[in-house]
Amino acid sequence: MSGDHHKITTSHLQRDAYLYVRQSTIRQVFENTESTRRQYALRERAVALGWPIERVIVIDDDLGQSAASATDREGFQKLVSEVGMGHAGIVLGLEVSRLARNSIDWHRLLEICAVTDTLILDEDGLYNPRQFNDRLLLGLKGTMSEAELHILRARLRGGIENKARRGELKIPLPVGLVYDARDRTVLDPDQQVRHAVDTFFRTFQRAGSAFATVRFFNRQELLFPRRLRGGANKGQVFWGPLTHTRALQILHNPRYAGAFAFGRTRSCPGAHRRAGSPRKLPQDQWHTLLIDYHAGYISWEQFQLNQQRLRECAAAHGRDRRKSPPREGCALLQGLVVCSICGQRMTVRYHTRQGHPVPEYVCQRDGIEHAQRICQSIPGARIDDAVGELLLEMVKPAAMEVALAVQHELHSRLDEADRMRRQRVERARYEVDLARQRYMQVDPSNRLVADALEADWNDRLRDLTEAQEQYERQRKADRATFDKETHDRIMSLADDFPRVWRDPRTPDRDRKRMVRLLIEDVTLVKGVQITVHVRCKGGATRTLRVPRPPSAWEARRTNPTVVEHLDRMLDDSSETQIAQRLNSLGLRSGTGAAFTVKIVARIRRTYGLESRYDRLRRKGMLTLSEVARQLGVSQSTVGCWRRHSLLRAHPYNAKNECLYEPLDENAPVKQQGLSLSDPRRISPGRVESNGRGAV
Repeated sequence: MSGDHHKITTSHLQRDAYLYVRQSTIRQVFENTESTRRQYALRERAVALGWPIERVIVIDDDLGQSAASATDREGFQKLVSEVGMGHAGIVLGLEVSRLARNSIDWHRLLEICAVTDTLILDEDGLYNPRQFNDRLLLGLKGTMSEAELHILRARLRGGIENKARRGELKIPLPVGLVYDARDRTVLDPDQQVRHAVDTFFRTFQRAGSAFATVRFFNRQELLFPRRLRGGANKGQVFWGPLTHTRALQILHNPRYAGAFAFGRTRSCPGAHRRAGSPRKLPQDQWHTLLIDYHAGYISWEQFQLNQQRLRECAAAHGRDRRKSPPREGCALLQGLVVCSICGQRMTVRYHTRQGHPVPEYVCQRDGIEHAQRICQSIPGARIDDAVGELLLEMVKPAAMEVALAVQHELHSRLDEADRMRRQRVERARYEVDLARQRYMQVDPSNRLVADALEADWNDRLRDLTEAQEQYERQRKADRATFDKETHDRIMSLADDFPRVWRDPRTPDRDRKRMVRLLIEDVTLVKGVQITVHVRCKGGATRTLRVPRPPSAWEARRTNPTVVEHLDRMLDDSSETQIAQRLNSLGLRSGTGAAFTVKIVARIRRTYGLESRYDRLRRKGMLTLSEVARQLGVSQSTVGCWRRHSLLRAHPYNAKNECLYEPLDENAPVKQQGLSLSDPRRISPGRVESNGRGAV
């Protein structure tokens, strides 16, 4: 070391000396104290080389940080910054591995030290990065440090993987499973925990989704256990509400199926993934999978079915939400319809008509993907009705069996919930007995301890009282739910299932669940008619023919019978009179509205019916001007004569405009002794009477 003093110049001594101290883990900081002490001792080496003790700056911000990367090492970044600004005359470290175990970080530091003429010192000697031999040696040391880290990791990882292949790797178990005295995986001896896990899997198998399972637990006020992984109460079981995230973790964990699995995730940092973020791997890429390795709550086959069901429930899996679970909406075949053209699952759209939602099955995936027209879209109301009638026909022979299954299902649900609540009361009673025993065993004169134990005993008593009250309250509610009336109503399903199916109060979700019990999928073929191929559970098929629903304009078209009535009425009635007569007969337009003069006129024009004006003219009727010219009077005089029934007139529109019958020998004017040439004219201001009325 003494031979290296010539590398230190006055410019080096005028700058500060930086000592970098690091340990890889927090555990090493507390347990491997000798290494930390040796690193801090390098300050004396700096003083021996000529730096005052107050000019030796210690950077120990990275204690407990790995040197594999400089990303999270604030101390190392601070050191590089000080070196780059020329504040450091020498950098001290116990060994190269303390500074960096990554070649990129190490060589970047060497480059900066060479530019700023900064020395590097470790336990072996003093180096000047500007000198070729020293820089070559430092480069080799950095490479060996990185290789050492790789070898250490490979050895540790190899041992873990080798132990995992035999299934002997001891990893934390999920709640419901524990290690026995021989480190074998067994079911939790706590009966309450085991029953809670059993109830969870039975509920999921019945409900069909994780969300419905969580909703069942919350509605029944059932708690679910979890084992604490850290803290003062590490290893203890804590009871709390079941969450959706927790439910998914349980359903995806193969340990509950008695399988030992290792390597289900892999850390794959990337541009959009933070460092060390795990990525789930498909089952065929797991490192180790030992089926039926230990006791489980479900079989491996059931676990696979659960995974398939979860994939179907997830909107991000499958194509077009393939076979998604029953949801809200009136579309009876949601998730079951297959396009006959491309074989893809058809999605559902809803339209509102007359205030009611109407479903439409659409095959649009390929059309959206390739910016082309969609395969087909089919209104679903008539299809749902046809499949519903088919379902009623299929259910009738097994109606009694369905009713008994519903009754058994309700009984089992209530029994499971009651058993879990009763076990909660038993556990609370055990906690009370335990607290009482601890209190009775303490010395009464030791009031500090006795008071604390007495308070704990009182808390346990309050918990027991609350659990008992909740148990009794929920038990009464369960009895009210399944009373004699409910039992009779369920049994009546056997005789009156069609009424229940058509009851508007029956939720759409329940109807969809009934459909999925009997139907696998439905393929639609759109032609002159809509052909519905129904594939039932077990492989049987049924084919239905459904008429194509009318288009929008066809659905709004007026009934031909109404058009015929209107055509006949135009012979002797005006449009105002026709609207009144049609409404009195209870007839409606194509849109369901009451008839008005405008609607009657529009129907007449749409269907090309001859107007009342043209019909009257065809019969020889005269207009007002023609009659006035024939009589040699003004048009107002003709109007006055019409109002006094001297002329026979027929209105032809809503404005009360009329056409007049032609005059002949029987005309009212000549019946009163008047001739067309008589100078005595009946003017608007002169009306005479002959004792029989107005003349």
